[in-house]
Parts: sequence; C-alpha cells; structure tokens
Amino acid sequence: MDARGQRTGTKAQGLLYWIPTVLLALLMFSGGLMNALQSEESAKGFAQLGYPAYFAVMLGSAKVLGALALLLPVPRVLREWAYAGFTFDVLAAAVSLHAIGAPAVNLAAPLVALALVQLSYFGWRRRSGRAAAQLPSRAPAASWA
Repeated sequence: MDARGQRTGTKAQGLLYWIPTVLLALLMFSGGLMNALQSEESAKGFAQLGYPAYFAVMLGSAKVLGALALLLPVPRVLREWAYAGFTFDVLAAAVSLHAIGAPAVNLAAPLVALALVQLSYFGWRRRSGRAAAQLPSRAPAASWA
C-alpha cells in the first residue's frame, strides 16, 4: 500500500493471486463438502486408502473451513494455517495413493493441487508485502546466559 492507503501492485499480480486461489478454494470446498457429507464416492475412496469413515468427516470439515479462510477477510494466522493444512492434505494424498500402489497418473491430481496451493500462497505473500521478509543474520543470544 502507498502512503494514502491505496493498494499498489499490478493487475497481473492480482490475477496471479486470484486465479489459483479461486481454483484452490473451489477444489477444496467441493471436495471437503463431499468428504464431510460422506458421499458414496468419497467413502469408497477413503475405504480404499484404509482410512476410517470419521476421518473423511473431520478432514472434509477442515477443508471447507480452509477454503472459506482463503476467500474471506480473516486474520493472517488463520489464512497461513489454511495454506499449511492444504499442503499437508495434498502431500498426504499423494503419499497415500503411492502407498496403496495406485498408478502414477493418479498422483497428478494431488500434485496439481499442491501447485495451486503454492501459487496461491506466494501470490498472497507478494500481495500482502511479506514476500521479502528478512531472516535474522544470526541467532539472538540466549536471554538466560
């Protein structure tokens, strides 16, 4: 933002954030809703992976809430948790599919979802001005020493 409180940034930056973010939110919201409502297809998928039915409800509810956190004005920490949760979700999906011997082509969906998570996250960081956060040059001295 500039000194007058106006947003700075290009339209392209906005599109690079909003396109993957909306796609990710739609993907997670719809999938999460199907999980939470225990649709037949969702229940079958969780059973094939060896997960209990209640896990689908728990995971689905978290995905719906995470999708809302990406689209609604929420505290920064909630949005960061949503991104972290989606990262764990899609990585766990890929590992789970690999563990049951699913064909390699089945890993494409979670990997595409991971790409959307990362594009959205880095677009959000760039838009919010947190992309260039500086790391400390050295660890602070222990306060008890």
